Amino acid sequence: MPVYDYTCADCGAFEAVRRIAERDEPAACPRCGTLAERVRIGAPALLGGASGGSSGDASGSEGGYGMRHRGCSCCP
Repeated sequence: MPVYDYTCADCGAFEAVRRIAERDEPAACPRCGTLAERVRIGAPALLGGASGGSSGDASGSEGGYGMRHRGCSCCP
């Protein structure tokens, strides 16, 4: 089962092993028993064109995640 981070207002941060279906439900703090909310961290934004130069670019088309094909041995 996955481990999730929670923050108790009184005791601070703690981890809890929970089922995925229970991840967003408050968890009881192991120190005081108070229900604590899960810590949510946003994913970083990936900006197009921030990967560097364009040398070796076999194709100018962008893929589904804004990534460009750079050419490789597996692609004709």
